[in-house]
Formats: sequence, structure tokens, C-alpha cells
Amino acid sequence: MLKIAYHPIYTHPLPPGHRFPMEKYELLPRQLLHEGTCNKDNFFKPEFPDEEYILNVHQTGYFNRLRRLELSAREIRKSGFPLSEELVNREMIITDGTMKGVHYSLRHGISFNIAGGTHHAYSNRAEAFCLLNDQAIAARYLQQKNLAEKILIVDLDVHQGNGTAEIFQNDPTVFTFSMHGKGNYPFKKEKSDLDIEIPDGSSDKEYLKILKETLPQLIKTEKPDFIFYLSGVDILETDKLGRLSCSIAGCKERDRFVLQTCHDLHIPVQCSMGGGYSEEIRVIIEAHANTYRLAQDIYF
Repeated sequence: MLKIAYHPIYTHPLPPGHRFPMEKYELLPRQLLHEGTCNKDNFFKPEFPDEEYILNVHQTGYFNRLRRLELSAREIRKSGFPLSEELVNREMIITDGTMKGVHYSLRHGISFNIAGGTHHAYSNRAEAFCLLNDQAIAARYLQQKNLAEKILIVDLDVHQGNGTAEIFQNDPTVFTFSMHGKGNYPFKKEKSDLDIEIPDGSSDKEYLKILKETLPQLIKTEKPDFIFYLSGVDILETDKLGRLSCSIAGCKERDRFVLQTCHDLHIPVQCSMGGGYSEEIRVIIEAHANTYRLAQDIYF
């Protein structure tokens, strides 16, 4: 059975006019239930993780200041969010959803987190709507529990996974692959194990050609026994922050290729949602929902 992490705190309210579309975290599970892609048994409710696992990735000083709401004004601005206890709790619960999800991936081949994909969170700071790096923490958790040795992070959000790259720099046990918009944020990029920069305006054809030429060979070379997939839908032409020109059909084909590849090679995969900032919320929901529909078709 497909298992999906979801908690009501994912929809933590933000001040009026804030550009981050928090409502998608409520609307996406409702859509999946409404159309019959999922039922209530598909969802599980994450809780607070043991802080030990967070501190495997994030520096103690940073995490303690985050918990005490002691970030500086500059640090808060870089996070993109107004800092609050509820927001920090939200990030911790998202992290637990990804950590718990890996067990379902090992059992069923795949799992999802309705939120997550907080790839801009560095070991020592928050950035761009990301306070704690959920997939990085879950990767270290897998290794600590001796559930995986070599991990591949496939980050197809339109923005480079700069925090993830920093966390795993010079670590041969976690391979970071980020395929992102060349002219997009972050404008000072970190060095992933493999970075592929996609020129502004690239369409489905160019995007998918690069992905399909790269991912199978990368898996063959690195031989991961677990994959984390960040399936941001901000590659869409309609995305306000994306700068690429992919269609919903192209985004769906991207997800199909990644999930089918993981399935056919019997490599467990955990999926976190990442970004999506199209003007119309229905477009964001449709693109994200496609990933879940594909998972049901391919795995179950």
C-alpha cells in the first residue's frame, strides 16, 4: 500500500500576501481522496522526531537557536518565513514524515511526504522556506540504522539543492544530483556531486532528453541502495519562479521516468514534494497529484 505522510500542521498559516502557497498541502490530499487515487488508509500522521537524528545533519548551535526562536533578523529574512514556534514544529514534523516514510519505502518500494523537499536548509542556517533538510536527515537516519549504505538524492526541483550539496560535500556515501534552472535561484550555487544546469526557457523535449540520458547511467555507476526524489513542479512554464517551459504532460513524464526506473531496478525511493508556484493553485495540485497517480499505477 502507498503510504503518505500528512499532518494538519503542514498548512501552518502565514501572514496575508505571503507568496508561499501553503494551501496546496491541504488541497492535495483532498484531491487525491476525492478522485479515488488514495483513501484514508494511505495517509499516516508524523510526529516529533528524536532530535538526535536532526543533529546528525544540523549543527547543534543552529538547531538550538532555531528551537529557542533566537535567529537574527537577517537569518529570519533569509529563511523567507516569519519565525514562530509553530513553524519550527512544522519543520520537525515534516522531517519525521520523511524519516518514517523510508521504512514504508523499504517495505513497499515507495513512500511520499505531502510536504518536505526542504533542500535549501544548510547544516548551519535556514534559507528560502527551508529550516531543516528533511531528506538529508532521513538519509543519515537510514545509514545510522544500517538500512542503507549508498544513497542517491535526485533533486529535480527547478532550484539547485544548495543546502543538500553543502551537507554532503566530500561524503562519498551520499551522491547529490541536482538538475535545475541555470539562471535561477540560488544565484551563488554550491557544488553537488552532479549539477546539470538547464537553460531558461527549455521545453519538455530538452529537459526530458537530458534526464533520460543521465539518470540510468548515474544509477549504474553509483549503485545506490536507496533513492530520495525531490519532485518539485516548479519546472512548469506557468510557474512564477521557474523560468523553464515544461508542460504538465512533460512534468508527468519526468515523474513517470524516475519512478519507473526506481521500480524496475528494485531501488526503494522516498518522494518529497518540493516547490510549485504557478499562479493558479489548480495547476500546482494537478502536477503534484500526477506523481501520486503514477506511483499507484507503477507500484500497486
